[in-house]
Amino acid sequence: MPYYVYKVIEGPFKQLEVLNQFEKFREASSWAKTRRGEIPAGENYLVKVIFAENELQAEDLLMQVREKEPITGDDW
Repeated sequence: MPYYVYKVIEGPFKQLEVLNQFEKFREASSWAKTRRGEIPAGENYLVKVIFAENELQAEDLLMQVREKEPITGDDW
């Protein structure tokens, strides 16, 4: 399965734009980090790497709302 790199624009509606596709995580991660460093000041978007069977599954995973981790209090 490939690794997809997406531009994710947050707002009232999440917008996704596929930027690239890689077979190896290391390549995808390196490419994404370079793109993150090139985001102009004032731009409000993220560059994310996602592992999926195809673009449809990748976009489905990116659109899912993830619950925040529960606050457990004093655990020490």
